[in-house]
Amino acid sequence: MAPCMYISKGHKALDFVSQDDMLTPLGRLDKYAASENVFNRQMVARSLLDTLREVCDDERDCIAVLERISRLADDSEPTVRAELMEQVPHIALFCQENRPAIPYAFSKYLLPIVVRYLADQNNQVRKTSQAALLALLEQELIERFDVETKVCPVLVELTAPDSNDDVKTEAVAIMCKMAPMVGKDITERLILPRFCEMCCDCRMFHVRKVCAANFGDICSVVGQQATEEMLLPRFFQLCSDNVWGVRKACAECFMAVSCATCQEIRRTKLSALFINLISDPSRWVRQAAFQSLGPFISTFANPSSSGQYFKEENKSSEDTSVEDKNRTRDEEVPEDAQIRPEDVPTDPTVSNSSVKLEGAPDPDIGAESPRKPPGDSSLPCPLSSEPHQEAASNEDDKKPGTCRSASRLEVGASAQDSAPLDQELYNSFHFWRTPLPEIDLDVELEQGSGNKLGPEGLEGMPEATAPASANITMATRKELEEMIENLEPHIDDPDVKAQVDVLAAALRASSLDACDEASEAARRAPQDELPGCRLDHGTAGPLMSEAVENMESALRYIHDDSDSGTSGGFSPDEERRAKVQDVVPQALLDQYLSMTDPSRAQTVDTEIAKHCAYSLPGVALTLGRQNWHCLRETYETLASDMQWKVRRTLAFSIHELAVILGDQLTAADLVPIFNGFLKDLDEVRIGVLKHLHDFLKLLHIDKRREYLYQLQEFLVTDNSRNWRFRAELAEQLILLLELYSPRDIYDYLRPIALNLCADKVSSVRWISYKLVGEMVRKLHRAAPPTFGVDLIRELVESFGRCPRWSGRQAFVFVCQTVIEDECLPMDQFAMHLMPHLLTLANDRVPNVRVLLAKTLRQTLLEKEYFLTSASCHQEAVEQTIMALQMDRDSDVKYFASIHPASTKISEDAMSTASSTY
Repeated sequence: MAPCMYISKGHKALDFVSQDDMLTPLGRLDKYAASENVFNRQMVARSLLDTLREVCDDERDCIAVLERISRLADDSEPTVRAELMEQVPHIALFCQENRPAIPYAFSKYLLPIVVRYLADQNNQVRKTSQAALLALLEQELIERFDVETKVCPVLVELTAPDSNDDVKTEAVAIMCKMAPMVGKDITERLILPRFCEMCCDCRMFHVRKVCAANFGDICSVVGQQATEEMLLPRFFQLCSDNVWGVRKACAECFMAVSCATCQEIRRTKLSALFINLISDPSRWVRQAAFQSLGPFISTFANPSSSGQYFKEENKSSEDTSVEDKNRTRDEEVPEDAQIRPEDVPTDPTVSNSSVKLEGAPDPDIGAESPRKPPGDSSLPCPLSSEPHQEAASNEDDKKPGTCRSASRLEVGASAQDSAPLDQELYNSFHFWRTPLPEIDLDVELEQGSGNKLGPEGLEGMPEATAPASANITMATRKELEEMIENLEPHIDDPDVKAQVDVLAAALRASSLDACDEASEAARRAPQDELPGCRLDHGTAGPLMSEAVENMESALRYIHDDSDSGTSGGFSPDEERRAKVQDVVPQALLDQYLSMTDPSRAQTVDTEIAKHCAYSLPGVALTLGRQNWHCLRETYETLASDMQWKVRRTLAFSIHELAVILGDQLTAADLVPIFNGFLKDLDEVRIGVLKHLHDFLKLLHIDKRREYLYQLQEFLVTDNSRNWRFRAELAEQLILLLELYSPRDIYDYLRPIALNLCADKVSSVRWISYKLVGEMVRKLHRAAPPTFGVDLIRELVESFGRCPRWSGRQAFVFVCQTVIEDECLPMDQFAMHLMPHLLTLANDRVPNVRVLLAKTLRQTLLEKEYFLTSASCHQEAVEQTIMALQMDRDSDVKYFASIHPASTKISEDAMSTASSTY
């Protein structure tokens, strides 16, 4: 009975299949869509696209299928609805490609289903509909009109206060994700108002968290004005939210928000807000803030220059043109010869008047954004030196109310005027921008505040001038001479020229006799005094001593920057001042520098040093090379960190930092660290190796040649199986050929290349063949090509006549590379390499003869030289091919007899080489 039942069931199955085959596509669709079996209805949803393709020629049948899709969307089973929604993007794409046959199909039949499922009770259905909606928007399958009239209103409705909590949270997330796809106009009109309301949702912190996580995307879409007017107040509320997850999300998107604001808001408001996040009670918030600190600092970079000047956004065209003129003046003179115009005090009784200083921009031009009140003269200002006295006196005759001194103004000065602002505290790096010897510090100070400078006050001169004159000793002058001598070969570099100018000026100043300076100052003091100017002894004395002290700091800084081999001997106060700059708020930089503190790893994040290392090039680019002294110590600390991941991060970016700093700072500060990385773990060395060419090309030729002796060390790795290390070395050596002379290539790079050609791994050998080919090209083009001939001779001896068959096979690969890449002219190849290549036709190993047949037939004979010339070389090649056609090995005869189109040497060379692993 059992067999009979089995046969009976088989007949029923055959009848069932035959009945389906007799149905039309629409008939099968109707049959299984009405099935009570859930799996049948799932299969219907899954096969909708195939059904549409079957009936695409008939417009009525296509519309009928779409109508059945609408009915299927009402299925009570969630799995059927989810399966249907997964197919909607594919069906929509099909409809768009066949729009002439199915007009408005997607907008009428499919989009309403997608929008309706956004509020479905089943979580799986909602998720698939959200994914489908984003996919449709990304592929631009939804018309703009439909987005405005069908999608956005539904999303806004789903975020209403009485909406379901889960649906509301998901709807907000969809609105944020679709904003970059729909553009600024729709986002600002339809999404932004409700988004701002959701940021203040008091009942659901999940909604606020989603808003905070996507805040940066919304800001980048709506632009600066809408961000500053509507979004920033909400962002401030979110950053002080009572839920730490919301604050953490704000910290993670801080960079994107900062990019959408102007520099003034970024500096004054966002910086203080970020400091609050860094000191947040929650460790998770602090951790996210420190990870975003470097990217946030990078938003202060000035894209219009090399980071040496700061340009405000939101300036008028007049201000912008004024700033461009100011920058042009700055570029005409060395940076160290600049003085900030806002640091020059101005007499409140006379406006727009100044003393013309050599190498300094006109205060009238550079004063578009003054940072202190016009009457504030409490900061010290440099006195005009002797070469500028005549020009200053002439201008003073025209503007008698002008005063330039290191004292406070007695006339018209109020308590507010005498108090410096917090951001205008004395900064030696910003202040001492004029050449140091031109700053006349030998000024006679009267005992009484109401007395004028005159010859009778010479008794007090030794105390004021002794620190300055005793500071520059004979040893200091000798060091200055040595530094100038070392920098002169690189005088073409503008940065080096600026240093040389300052050092030369300091050397001239050190040779002046102190007594002559004192008498000269006493002689000209009455003439230099300007009307309305008096020196207050109580305030000018400390300012002069501080000026002397800061000139010493400047000299020490220049000395350290020029010669890294000598110690600067900074005091703690000087070290603190050396890290002061004005590109970013100092509080942010201080927090960034503290990321190397070991206590941060315990209280914030164990990998905080890695985050610091990762963002350091961006911070360095933002500050500019003139502020590298702020980061030097931090970089050295990171380079010696115990975690190899930190050192690895620096190793991968050291070449980028070298571009930012320039050759002088690179040689002084980065080369020692680079040398340390060369001896580190393989995980760190690979970072240096991957960008070896990029770093070495930035060094001076003499410094670059020193690394020729160390390239051999890259052949030794901690793990001999790390073949990718050797493959990367071969790739870098190809690039390094352009940096070295033919003799250096032959003496140092050639042995490494030949060693790599005999590597155990075929991938390393394959790259090495290209390396040897490029070496042949480089050396043969040198005049005279002696090294090229020697290299070819060594290839023949080491590989062409190698007792191991793998070496002889390598010789064929090298010849094939030389032919394909045209590393040698064909006549030179026929003279030097081809005779030895043809001798391998009698090799006893079939693999060598197979590769030889491929090379001759598929590579050599395709060259015009061997097709047109009836020379002895062509005859020798033809005879060799005929001999290979008669070879006893079938594979050799195959590749020598025919030219298979799908078996090019470039396609199967690796497979042949792999057989020699």
